[in-house]
Amino acid sequence: MEFGITFKGDIGPERTLNLIKQAEAAGFDYVWFFDSHVLWQDCYAYMAAASQHTKRVRFGPFVTNPAIRDWSVTASMHATLAILSGGRIDMGVGRGDSSQRMLGRKPVTYAEMGEFVETVRKLTRGQEAPVEGYPTTLTWSHYDMPIWIAAYGPLALKTAGQHGDGLIIQLADPFLCNWFITQFRDAATDAGRDISKLRVCAAAPVFVSDDMAKCRAQTRWFPAMVGNHVADLVEKYHTGGGIPQALTDYIAGRKGYDYRHHADKDADHLDFITNDVIDSFGVLGPIEKHIEKIRELESTGVTQFNIYLMCGEEEHIVEQYGKHVLPAFQKSAVR
Repeated sequence: MEFGITFKGDIGPERTLNLIKQAEAAGFDYVWFFDSHVLWQDCYAYMAAASQHTKRVRFGPFVTNPAIRDWSVTASMHATLAILSGGRIDMGVGRGDSSQRMLGRKPVTYAEMGEFVETVRKLTRGQEAPVEGYPTTLTWSHYDMPIWIAAYGPLALKTAGQHGDGLIIQLADPFLCNWFITQFRDAATDAGRDISKLRVCAAAPVFVSDDMAKCRAQTRWFPAMVGNHVADLVEKYHTGGGIPQALTDYIAGRKGYDYRHHADKDADHLDFITNDVIDSFGVLGPIEKHIEKIRELESTGVTQFNIYLMCGEEEHIVEQYGKHVLPAFQKSAVR
């Protein structure tokens, strides 16, 4: 099991860098950043800076999308970061939820997302690929970049299975993770891919405390954010398409979502979220409960647990995970 942390890009460079160095020293493997440039500071500048103060952790956007930049710019940016970091760059890709909607645009299609992944993959490898119909090559780049695709619905999961090196799931419910992973692997198998080489990242907020009321208050924002994607699913498939009832029931009282407060724990659009959903989607409570739940996620096929490090007490969370959680998942640990 790998472990990662994710930043929004709103806490300032000095503290962000200190947290990244603390996470690397604690044994974390990945540092991810939201890529919503209108809402938060530019993630690529942060990754470039952090790469010069670390030696081992890998970096990547969580997630970028095909619509916000020219595809050759995206490829060049990641390839350059790979050089700066000594080959420690991955790319997470989605359809462009907050990034696009904040500009009054719609997310891209799944077909375009798949085409984007294959184009960027070729360009970073130094191979020729068409960009808006024009043959394009980054002659200086020879980087084989891991690309992860964020997905919830059947079509998105199919796209991830066909094109992604890894799947990104934004919640920590073992039952739902199993549902996502099964479809991802089935699609990869149908495409003739070796599923043993594919990875799965489950991302969720965590809070370490015996006070469950405090844990829930600090992470209530997360199911509301996930509710955006689920609402899109329900609109597309209506309650059919095999979408689990557990994934749709909780948005019944949803009245809208303000992207100006995207991933904001103090937003005013959180009233419809129940305690059961908060507990299910996040990882909360005393440290032994964290280990127990991450073990459940591991049993479904999750290979990386990624903490949305934006709920408060960030240094304490990194410290507790470094001391107690990561050692429990080391290869040498007694199980």
